[in-house]
Amino acid sequence: MLQHLRVANLGVVQDASVDPSPGFTVVTGETGAGKTLLLGGLRLVLGGTADSTAVGPYGDEARTDGLFRTGQAEIGTSRTIPRNGRSRAYLEGAIVSAAALQEQLGQLVEIVGQHDQLQLTRPSHVLEMVDGALDSDGRKTRESYQAAWEKLQIARDRQRQLGGDRIALARELDLARYQANEIETARLTSGLDDVLEASVSRLRNVEEIREHLAELMRLAETMSEASGEMVARLRKASGLDPSLAGLSAQAEGLAAAVAEVASEARVATDHLDVDPGSLVEMEDRLTAIGELKQKYGRTIDEVLDYGETTAERVAEIESLLDDADRIDTLIVDSVGEVEARGAALRDARATAGRKIAEHAESHLGDLGLDSAQVVVSVIPTEPGSSGSDRMELLFASDSRLEPGPVGSVASGGELSRLVLALRLATGSQTSATSVFDEIDTGIGGATALAMGAKLAELARSRQVLCVTHLPQVAARADTHYLVERDGAGVASVRLVEGEDRLAEISRMMAGQPESVAGKKAAEELLWGG
Repeated sequence: MLQHLRVANLGVVQDASVDPSPGFTVVTGETGAGKTLLLGGLRLVLGGTADSTAVGPYGDEARTDGLFRTGQAEIGTSRTIPRNGRSRAYLEGAIVSAAALQEQLGQLVEIVGQHDQLQLTRPSHVLEMVDGALDSDGRKTRESYQAAWEKLQIARDRQRQLGGDRIALARELDLARYQANEIETARLTSGLDDVLEASVSRLRNVEEIREHLAELMRLAETMSEASGEMVARLRKASGLDPSLAGLSAQAEGLAAAVAEVASEARVATDHLDVDPGSLVEMEDRLTAIGELKQKYGRTIDEVLDYGETTAERVAEIESLLDDADRIDTLIVDSVGEVEARGAALRDARATAGRKIAEHAESHLGDLGLDSAQVVVSVIPTEPGSSGSDRMELLFASDSRLEPGPVGSVASGGELSRLVLALRLATGSQTSATSVFDEIDTGIGGATALAMGAKLAELARSRQVLCVTHLPQVAARADTHYLVERDGAGVASVRLVEGEDRLAEISRMMAGQPESVAGKKAAEELLWGG
């Protein structure tokens, strides 16, 4: 919803602001006063095209500011248009592109004017409008179609994973199985290569190790004899001199350590028996580990990680190949279901479209287009996420004419009234705010009264802004702004209420604000007499 709009130095408008009501707001004024400049400012803050020729005489740049509310959030936006140079757009104080404004705010406001490319010309908008008018059965049909479509996409994704060459996938499976099995068969554990290398080194040098251990035991025997003599001597000395008791204890410890080393050397020697087969087996395992490292990783841990990943790929390919036997059948069945659900949805949309058209034609009759035709065309097309239909709105202003695409055959005034009629017919909330510019072109009398009533009716469910020349429309508004120009040609905007509003309605009816007859007629419009 638009909460505030400010326009500065845009054409003849020096500085003007409006605060539209949540309901129905009108903007009136003499022809050429500058009413449409307010809508021009609104288009700018919504990301519309900027034109430097619109910069007024009151400065070097034009500026527009808007404040919108969506849900509980407020969104502030601005545009500046220099006389020379490129325009700039701001969203919440940060500079952005005009396209970003359109993306952020474009769905909040629908501006309907003679020169606007209406949403009604876009098939996606017509589809959204029709789907919004589906009854409960129609909504269920649409949900069923979407479920069938999602099922088909899952099957097609599975088929894409399979790829077009099953032979290649089978070859990949064979290779992956071989690799995973090769790594599993090796019975690797982290650090196994270090343990094997140490064992192989010991077995390869067993004779030299035995020689060293034999010499060690010989030296230990010599040392044991010497240390025994040392212990005996120190025991005698400490008996004579107690202060030597500590030294005696150290000698005893040394003798015990030499004996321990000799004992462990004998045990090590006893375990040096060599089984040539064990050495060969260990060397073969190291060779095999080296080959695995060359193929799958620099370390055993990397080889193990590769094996785990490959085993997962084996399971994935096996599952894919299992699916391959039934995926084609599944896709055929899913396509058939999508087609059937799509046809049912097309029928539901056609029914909703006919109801929309009938109600819209009724409203158009009240708005001066007694023999207008509205057709919601449902055209079969390739299935997609939203259905297998392309929607198009056709229109003819006279029943003797062939309805054609609304963007090509409807005039600006007809388009504006058609939008109003469709909004009333559907009750849709495609935009929070509808803005009508020159919707009253070429109508008056009872039709004008009907238009005022219908705009007021529409404003019960959304915010409506209307630039109008019709007093019958202006009188139905909740909020009324008047655009005026002073003697110097400067345009200003002010809120009119009470007697001021009565004078403006009188001017619109009789051409004179103080006309007695005009005031009486204005009183009847505003207050029922």
